[in-house]
Amino acid sequence: MTDPRPPHGLRVWVRDLAMGCRFATSGRQGWARTLLTAVGVGLGVALLLGAASVPTLMNERDARGNAMSVFPDSLRGESAAPSAGDRTIVTGDANTTYRDLELYGRTLQADGAHPVTPPGVDRFPGPGEMVVSPALEKVLASGDAQGLVKRLDAKIVGTIGKDGLRGPGDLAFYRGTDKLVAGQGAHRIDSFGTSEGETKLDPSIVLLAVVACAVLLMPIAVFVGTAARFGSERRDRRLAALRLVGADAAMARRMGAGESLVGAVLGLVLGTGIFLAGRGLIERIQLFDVSVFATDLAPSPALAALVALGVPAVAVAVSLFAMRGITIEPLGVLRESVPRPRRLWWRLAPPVVGALLLLPLSGKVGGDSPSSVNELQVAAGVVLLLSGVALLLPWVVERLVRRIRGGGISWQLATRRLQLSSGSSTRAVSGITIAVAGAIALQMLFAGVQSENTETVGGSGRPQAGRTEFDISMPGMSDLGRSKELDRALERTPGVREVSGSMSGMLKTKGKEEYTSVMIGSCATLRELAHLDSCREGQVFRLRPTSGNDREKPPAVGTAMKLKKIHGSGTQEWRVPASAASVRPKPDERTGYDASGLLATPSAIAPEQAEAQYGGWVSIDKKDEQDALEQVRTTVFHQDPAGAVFSSAPMKRSSQDFAGISRAIFAASVAVLLIIGASLVVSIVEQLRERKRQLAVLVAFGTRRSTLGASVLWQSAVPVVLGLTMASGFGLGLGWMLLRTMDRKVTDWLVFAPMVGVGAGVIALVSLLSLPSLWRTMRPEGLRTE
Repeated sequence: MTDPRPPHGLRVWVRDLAMGCRFATSGRQGWARTLLTAVGVGLGVALLLGAASVPTLMNERDARGNAMSVFPDSLRGESAAPSAGDRTIVTGDANTTYRDLELYGRTLQADGAHPVTPPGVDRFPGPGEMVVSPALEKVLASGDAQGLVKRLDAKIVGTIGKDGLRGPGDLAFYRGTDKLVAGQGAHRIDSFGTSEGETKLDPSIVLLAVVACAVLLMPIAVFVGTAARFGSERRDRRLAALRLVGADAAMARRMGAGESLVGAVLGLVLGTGIFLAGRGLIERIQLFDVSVFATDLAPSPALAALVALGVPAVAVAVSLFAMRGITIEPLGVLRESVPRPRRLWWRLAPPVVGALLLLPLSGKVGGDSPSSVNELQVAAGVVLLLSGVALLLPWVVERLVRRIRGGGISWQLATRRLQLSSGSSTRAVSGITIAVAGAIALQMLFAGVQSENTETVGGSGRPQAGRTEFDISMPGMSDLGRSKELDRALERTPGVREVSGSMSGMLKTKGKEEYTSVMIGSCATLRELAHLDSCREGQVFRLRPTSGNDREKPPAVGTAMKLKKIHGSGTQEWRVPASAASVRPKPDERTGYDASGLLATPSAIAPEQAEAQYGGWVSIDKKDEQDALEQVRTTVFHQDPAGAVFSSAPMKRSSQDFAGISRAIFAASVAVLLIIGASLVVSIVEQLRERKRQLAVLVAFGTRRSTLGASVLWQSAVPVVLGLTMASGFGLGLGWMLLRTMDRKVTDWLVFAPMVGVGAGVIALVSLLSLPSLWRTMRPEGLRTE
């Protein structure tokens, strides 16, 4: 016996949602609306899945980076360094730069017959051999890097696997040698990798990461909500017809939600497909020196489930919320009358609350632990403040266009359309405005943090006209004979005009935490540093400070200093001899500084005893600067791969890896803007479909196509200009508040200009891509209807 009662509760929802799903897949118009919604939602889902993969990606990259580390616990002071054995090796840095390529390298030397190998390396390279990453192997085989081939000067005997690389685009190599000495710029290890936990970042870096996540994800959420409303006007008219045949208002809303649900589910499937397709191609893409393995781009199960369940739920919720503001009656949709003016007060509430969350944090982000950053409060404040751009933009557009009068025909058509219904146009650009505002805030925050965490390095440098100077640092070279050999090799290097080098170290005063610098070299070298009346092997000189020189004073005669023992471990006492004459240093016009401390000949203090290192500089002609610089780098690499060549001009060096963070943030911002642009194209196409008959009628009555095209572009341009203006203001305000949390000043108020330009460029590209659809819409066939 059947139940005589009408369906109720969950059964009613299931029935009405199913009916809405049938409408979404019925007829050409129904499929067109559904596919537009699916494309818009799918683009957002693809980016959401990419964002959900970030934790896995970072963990995998960090794990491989830790596995590549050559500073295990035994070298961190927890136990003695390992003794030479069958599995131990000696390894040193071999990082190098070739033109604009940065290479990670290490030299390896086996102590026994079964040496430990780096991650991803199957065969230990012997002297004159090396294993390289696949990306570096392509560079070396390309024929465009003959200078790099000459520098590495080794036979390739293997390839580094994935386990030994952070990304597929990494340029890395391990080079075998037999010239390393443990303790002289090299370390003896018995394993690769470290068990040390994750390195604690500076609170400012944590703040940057939190803000970046909020900024990059907000536009995606906005576009998923916007895509769920594609085709809403035609849907509402169809639901009005259903009211005419007996459906009540609640039933109509549930059917409308069912239509949105189909588009969202199809979008979820399409977005998953886009993500998987992009995942398969990701290894071929390298943005700003950042590359990713496809297997690393995998969302965690919890986040993937959240996307799978959240996107359809958001689509249904947005659809129901959108229909709350209209009345669907049997004879039409009340929204087609003059809409009620938008209210301002509730649109101001979120940004005001966001500001109230951020302002109390002024000066409180600091300390030695990332826990000093309240991530939840910062993220909530950023999200609420940025939401003000999307919430206030419709109100601003409505108030502005209401006062616009006159103008050309295209301008009047555009403004009249905005006066009647500006919601769809403002929704289409709200994601762009949020992305631009967030990017401006990030750039301000990044610039402020970077300026406070950098120091000036390098000399003041006043080279001769037409020449460029480069400094040379050899941390593993403490042998005077090798330093002289390097000087001679540099003098023979093509393009080098002048060479100067010396050995410098530090001596500790016995019983005190006081250190004195010492320069060690032959009498000829010491005469370049000070005015010496006479000099012979075995002498020591005390450099007295010159007038106005506030650098260190030399130790007094008889002061006890500590020297490292040449043979064995430990230190020995050494006193400044009574014969140590006080001499005046020569002014160094190149660096702007005079030498200070002590000067010593090698028989008085051996370079090894002061743990001295080679430091020097070369001068090369500017006309062939790049080629000569690469020649110098090659010469230094052949003498000691751990050596470094860098500009003598003052440089800014950061204590954190700001360059890497900046590249990652910029790459993510570019990806978000491209996805937003693609979604915006879909949105404009949907709007043109809604107005197909209107445009076709205007063309039939003789309106020029160029006039209609200009009106559509004006209709998009007005919200865009207002949105970018508001985005600049909100972005600058948010950046200022975030800098206040770290008690830092704004270093650049003009950071909005590049981001506004990028946003405008995306809009211009979208307009060009939408023109073909506009021309098709204005054909006479547009007068037909089902």
